[in-house]
Amino acid sequence: MNYVRIAADECKGCRLCVQNCPNNCLGIGSEINQMGYQAAVFKNPNCTACGICFYVCPEPGAVTVYKNEERINA
Repeated sequence: MNYVRIAADECKGCRLCVQNCPNNCLGIGSEINQMGYQAAVFKNPNCTACGICFYVCPEPGAVTVYKNEERINA
């Protein structure tokens, strides 16, 4: 299974990952994180682990991509 893990406390809710995901796998959650932002959340099992979300995210460590349950970015 492919999926994306968003570190909610690192995310500033810029929506770059949400807007750039080709499979609409990410959305903005309803909860407010400790910095006062609504963080992105993984919402769709159609993830291909393309990594676009990782590359467009301006926050280091906020996005981790897993392909077949193996981490593919560091």
